[in-house]
Amino acid sequence: MIKLLLNLFNRRPNNESNTEMSFIQHLDVLRKHLFKCVWAIAIGAILMAVFNDFIVKKILMGPIHPDFPTYRFLCDLSQRLNLGSKLCLEPIHIKMQSNAVSGQFGVYFNIILIGGFILAFPYVFLQFWSFIKPGLTTTELKSTRGVIFWVSFLFFLGVLFGYFVLAPYTVNFFANFSLDDSIENLWTINSYFNTVIPLILGAGLAFQLPLVMFFLAKAGIVSASYLRRVRKYAILIILIVSGAITPPDMLSQIICAIPLVILYEISILLCKKVEKEEKEAEWS
Repeated sequence: MIKLLLNLFNRRPNNESNTEMSFIQHLDVLRKHLFKCVWAIAIGAILMAVFNDFIVKKILMGPIHPDFPTYRFLCDLSQRLNLGSKLCLEPIHIKMQSNAVSGQFGVYFNIILIGGFILAFPYVFLQFWSFIKPGLTTTELKSTRGVIFWVSFLFFLGVLFGYFVLAPYTVNFFANFSLDDSIENLWTINSYFNTVIPLILGAGLAFQLPLVMFFLAKAGIVSASYLRRVRKYAILIILIVSGAITPPDMLSQIICAIPLVILYEISILLCKKVEKEEKEAEWS
C-alpha cells in the first residue's frame, strides 16, 4: 500500500517524461477527475428526476406493497416445498406521513442524488482508477485487469441483494413488530428512506469484500490462511447480522447469510491466488 502511494505521487505528467509531477499537479489531476465524477452523478440525478414518479412508487416504495416480487417468490417457494405459508412474510399495513415542511423535498433530493451516484458508479470508479493507475507497476496492472467490470458487477449485485432481500425483510420486520396492539405504526417518509437506502447502498459496498481482500492480500496485510483461521468468527458475525434483519426463523437467516458467506469464501480463493502468483514470481 505504501509502495502504491509512493508510486502514485512519483508519476510523471504525460507531456513531461523526464520530470516528476508536483503536489499541485497531482491536486489538479485529482480535481479534473472529481469534476468528471460530479458531472456523471448530475446526469444520473437528472435521469432519476425524469423518472421520479416511477422510481418512488414502483421501486423505493415497492417493499411495502404486498405484490413485491420477493414476497411472491417466498410464498411460491413455500408452497413448492410443502411448507404451507411458513416462508410468506406478514402483510404490511403502514401509513406514511411527512411531519416537516421540507420533508418530502429533502427525501426527493436524496433520492435523485443517491440514485444518480448508483447509476454513475461505474464511471465514478473509472475516474478513481484512472487517478491511481499511473502509480501501479506493469505487473500490478496485469493482475488488476478487468477491475472496473468486477467492481461494478459486484456493486450492482449487492444493490440488487439489498433491494430484494435486505430491504423487504427489514421493512417487514419493523412493520409487524409491536410493543402493544394499541400502538399504531405511523412512519415518516424520512425514516423509511433513511432505513431502506443505506441498506441498498451499503449492500452494494459490502459486496466489494472479495476485491478489498484481494488488494489487502496484494499489500501483504491479509492472507488466505488468516481468513481460513477466522472463518468461524466471520460466519458467526454474518449469521448475527442476518438474524438481526430477518424474521426469527432459521431459513430466513440462512437465505440472507448465504451470499455473504459465498463472498467470504471467494475472498479466501482470491487471496490464495495472489499468494500463488507471488511465489511463482519469486521462483521465476
